[in-house]
Amino acid sequence: MNPRLALMKRLVKNRWLYFMLLPGVIYFILFKYLPMWGVMIAFQNYSPFMGFWGSEWIGFDNFTKFFADPSFGLIFKNTVILALYNLFFFFPLPIVISLLLNELRSEMYKRFIQTMIYIPHFISWVVVVGIAYILFTPEGGIVNNLLAEMGIQQKSFLLSNEWFRPMVIGEVLWKETGWGTILFLAALSGVDVQLYEAARMDGANRWQQMLHVTLPAIKSTVVILLILRLGNFMDSGFEQIFLMLNPMNREVGEVFDTFVYTSGVQQGQFSYATASNLFKSVIGIALVVGSNYLAKKAGEEGIY
Repeated sequence: MNPRLALMKRLVKNRWLYFMLLPGVIYFILFKYLPMWGVMIAFQNYSPFMGFWGSEWIGFDNFTKFFADPSFGLIFKNTVILALYNLFFFFPLPIVISLLLNELRSEMYKRFIQTMIYIPHFISWVVVVGIAYILFTPEGGIVNNLLAEMGIQQKSFLLSNEWFRPMVIGEVLWKETGWGTILFLAALSGVDVQLYEAARMDGANRWQQMLHVTLPAIKSTVVILLILRLGNFMDSGFEQIFLMLNPMNREVGEVFDTFVYTSGVQQGQFSYATASNLFKSVIGIALVVGSNYLAKKAGEEGIY
């Protein structure tokens, strides 16, 4: 059969599936691909009055200025530390929770637990940070009141450099861990039950079944999600960090996302802010390409 004719028949046959795909395609074109043209201002002395084509081209001057900025080292350090915290504490936790949920016998209890841990995902960061302020403020905060009742000196959690990162990671864990279990639970639901039966016949206990059946079954899903996670390695989450920042913890809390907002939106340095954000994106691309290469070398499928 003619390949073009075969293609047309498949398109007609699955036309409603492609129709449902259309809104997503339009979204990515309008909000993901078309805005990429805007990165050209990183190489310009951009002026809103001159526009993209009228502004002066200055090459890599914005990048040179950014790397020479005294705050670059501090911003890079803070971003990387928070990214590593997210990678080592947040990424494994949904896997652990998914494995624990998979071991529950009662479906009703399992669904109840899933619902309860999904709910925080739908709470905005403004509300989450507001809850943190209510809990940890030195002036009537619940945590400090409990410390005072136990005879422990109260702490300025919200103003402390020492507590800023643990609080940020704690908020992320509470808000997003449950939502992160969805893909892993979906992968676990596809594991062939006959594998567990064979393992039990061989004398494997629950722990051995998890090690030798469950984990190998979701290994490819874990690898793919890890690669995608590395692509967002430098994304610290603007809204949360911005709401948690104050003059007392800015030394450990200023990251690329807040720096881009400050320099680009508040100070009007559009080209400079774009250059700094483009640098962050280049690191993300490099991490995706590198991790995908290593995954393929290890025998996994990777993402491309």
